[in-house]
Amino acid sequence: GPLLLYVLDVMELPDPVLPQLPALLSPDVPAAGVLVVGNKVDLLPADCRGHLGRLRQRVAAACAQAGLRGAALVDIRLVSAKTGYGMEGLVSRLQRSWKCAGDVYLLGATNSGKSTLFNTLLRSDYCKSRAPDIIDRATVSPWPGTTLNLLKFPIINPTCDRIFRRQERLKEEATKTEDQLSSEEKKYLNQLKKQGYLVGEVGRTFQQQKSSAEIDFDPDMLSYSMDEDPVDPPKKFEEREEFTHNEVKDARWCFDTPGIVKEDCVLNLLTEKEVKLVLPSHAIVPRTFILKPGMVLFLAALGRIDYLEGEKPAWFSVLASNLLPVHVTTLSNADAVYEKHTAQEFLKVPMGGEERMKEFPPLVPQDITLKGIGTTEAVADIKLSSAGWVAVTAHAEEELLLRAYTPKGTALVLREPPLLPYISTIRGARIPGTPAYRTKKPPSFVENLRSTGSR
Repeated sequence: GPLLLYVLDVMELPDPVLPQLPALLSPDVPAAGVLVVGNKVDLLPADCRGHLGRLRQRVAAACAQAGLRGAALVDIRLVSAKTGYGMEGLVSRLQRSWKCAGDVYLLGATNSGKSTLFNTLLRSDYCKSRAPDIIDRATVSPWPGTTLNLLKFPIINPTCDRIFRRQERLKEEATKTEDQLSSEEKKYLNQLKKQGYLVGEVGRTFQQQKSSAEIDFDPDMLSYSMDEDPVDPPKKFEEREEFTHNEVKDARWCFDTPGIVKEDCVLNLLTEKEVKLVLPSHAIVPRTFILKPGMVLFLAALGRIDYLEGEKPAWFSVLASNLLPVHVTTLSNADAVYEKHTAQEFLKVPMGGEERMKEFPPLVPQDITLKGIGTTEAVADIKLSSAGWVAVTAHAEEELLLRAYTPKGTALVLREPPLLPYISTIRGARIPGTPAYRTKKPPSFVENLRSTGSR
């Protein structure tokens, strides 16, 4: 039976599509099960030691709640398809499923990173060595419905010899330090470090040998008179390389599928330019504010949290795209700020002025009551649809009355327990005269390199 590889954006927990998966495991078409891949872990800062273990527990709890348990749940893996973190481990796990799995289908909601995962697997040991030169890559785009064709690549048969050679390569690479990498590898690694907290490398053990082709050129085409412009030589038709019948007659395939559109999602209301601002593309730098009752926090014009009642100040930590502005004002000024600055540069998203706001839904409130558990541990996340979330930290036993807003028709979720409970501790000094703390970006960690120079 087929193996379903479900790609889940860890920031989107609770995942809205996950509960639909058990229905795909039909008794009429027995499947090998579901392997859940928690993607985009590179974007989240480590709020304490062992944060990945806690994230995995949260994904496991979500799977159990959705009815995925026992034999139906093959495994849970945390990766970054973009930076490569955890990908070699995922490839090894997929190769161990060879005996029990037929074809593999990548499923996932839009913007979960499914197509990026497909492209990363395409250039890994999971794929036949000739395939990257033949198979089209999946289009990576924030816009739903961009994967229109059912893309696929042939999976390599993990024979004992191939497994041994792959393990030898991984052992050799794990002994290296960053200083032993080539200048190109260092440059690429540093680029990934700027984009994510967790970084890995996806290598290939089995390379397709390419013959060195002679360069064929016409010397007359390289010369031209001063009176005429140079003309590009006519392009020769290059015959597309194809698989032979023997290569694919018994092959198992990995299929990419179109993303599943999430209902009640704020991204469905946005233009492509706005979506690119809202979806984090680099490691999220947490922004923490200390608010008193009567203060309001805006996340762009896509979310708003009012601190209505409480005895003491509380900490509000924003985890969202670094490109989205956060503004704090008083309750008495909040409506005026929204009216004046919505669709303008101050609040940034949505953008387009009065004409844009005629079609954009109004913000709708929802009251929330929380009881604090301590000044270093958040009690809950207020998830403002897919725009991001705010972790609320309050004094022990302190009761807070909050009012949170998201655009009409989008989901506001109270996530208890929070995804990163100790996130408020990742902050710099208080900025004098403001409710904000200076931001602090934790260091990156490189997987499968010796620790010297990898932090």
